[in-house]
Amino acid sequence: MAQGTTMRMNEITYSDAQPVEGYGPGFFRVGGKALDGPLCVSASGPKHWGGFDDEEPLLSLAGQVDVLFVGTGDDVAHLPNGLKARLEEAGVGYEVMNSPSACRTFNVLLAEGRRVALAVLPV
Repeated sequence: MAQGTTMRMNEITYSDAQPVEGYGPGFFRVGGKALDGPLCVSASGPKHWGGFDDEEPLLSLAGQVDVLFVGTGDDVAHLPNGLKARLEEAGVGYEVMNSPSACRTFNVLLAEGRRVALAVLPV
């Protein structure tokens, strides 16, 4: 930083949903609790998710979120075509990325007050 320049620090606050505080092999930490397995995190809180075959939690987000971030584990993977079609039919916008990136992106947009949700597979 240039001499005489100051950096302003802002405390991050989250309105509804809780951010992902951490993750590791097979788990995520949300709201101070370690939760095993895949999760769906939205304004209603974290819920266990059954993976790509468990479409209902994702489809129920229609009209509640602007974007759903889908974390596919360590690597980026394609969503099954049937799931993609049903999300599109329901009007649920989604972005697919690896799980660490999905968690970070979810947290940043959540801190901005955006209507976002996260469906994430463990690393």
